[in-house]
Amino acid sequence: MATEATDPRPLTGEPIALDLLNTRWMREGRLTDLFAGTFGLTRMEGLALWLRSVGLERRFRADAPTLIHLLTAREALARAVADPADDGARTLVDAVLEHGRIRATLTAEGPGERPEFEDPSWGPAWTAARNYLDLLGASPDRIRKCASETCVLHFHDTSRNGTRRWCSMAVCGNRAKASRHYARTRER
Repeated sequence: MATEATDPRPLTGEPIALDLLNTRWMREGRLTDLFAGTFGLTRMEGLALWLRSVGLERRFRADAPTLIHLLTAREALARAVADPADDGARTLVDAVLEHGRIRATLTAEGPGERPEFEDPSWGPAWTAARNYLDLLGASPDRIRKCASETCVLHFHDTSRNGTRRWCSMAVCGNRAKASRHYARTRER
């Protein structure tokens, strides 16, 4: 029986669009990629780990077409988050969204929706792009990049007053506080 790999990423649990962006992070000063075949994981094992972490492992397969489409979505989302006014980024996100649609349904609980895909390998990519639209519709100003200059992670600020600055107060926030403290003591 195979054991499940531990997710090596420093920030997980963000909305799926941002969680996809966070499959790239800085580690010891170098950009690291969950889908690059590192940490003793193959590219497909990294994909399977990510699908499991966002709850999509039962609906979609960890295969080469899914990975290719997910990488396409990640690049589109990275550009769109970096510059929401970028027409090219919007075109790329729209191109991913072309591969799926929402089907209205009637469920036992009432009205419902179900995503549909001509090619299921687009499912995770489309789901992430659709989630980005949902975030934009609800609170675009709460989509943030970590304030640390050396961090590439993104988060959805759910703090009450909307002032979260760091991907993690324990890591990037603590480094910033320590750096400020060191600068103050050095000035004395």
